[in-house]
Amino acid sequence: MAVTHRGSCFCGAVQVEATGDPAGMGYCHCRSCRSWSAGPVNAFTLWQPDQVRVSAGAEHLAAYQKTPNSQRQYCRLCGGHLMTNHPGLGLVDVYAATLPALAFHAGVHVNYAETVLPMRDGLPKFKDFPKEFGGSGEMVAE
Repeated sequence: MAVTHRGSCFCGAVQVEATGDPAGMGYCHCRSCRSWSAGPVNAFTLWQPDQVRVSAGAEHLAAYQKTPNSQRQYCRLCGGHLMTNHPGLGLVDVYAATLPALAFHAGVHVNYAETVLPMRDGLPKFKDFPKEFGGSGEMVAE
């Protein structure tokens, strides 16, 4: 039986569940993620859309779409960020902090060419994205 990971927005009004195992986990260093998260790096967990559901408070869920690649979702009551739909990838990024009981094990860094917080952890560091996600596939040094 698959494990269900539960989380919520900052005020708890919007409840999110992700079931099973994520397709991937890592860190994004792009300017958009840094600005949206108000942090130097964004920890992501990627899921198939059918693995993620809003279990309560869907009426409080709002979205902002700066580009066609990312539909960022947040709670309109508290502003707490929850997840980002990536339609071109067919995946949903439920922010690692949204699922506090999920054991986060990063496997990759993306958009590392834009980093403001160098992380020397031995993980692969893509200049932008892997080729299978529409990027150059080019790696950069730690």
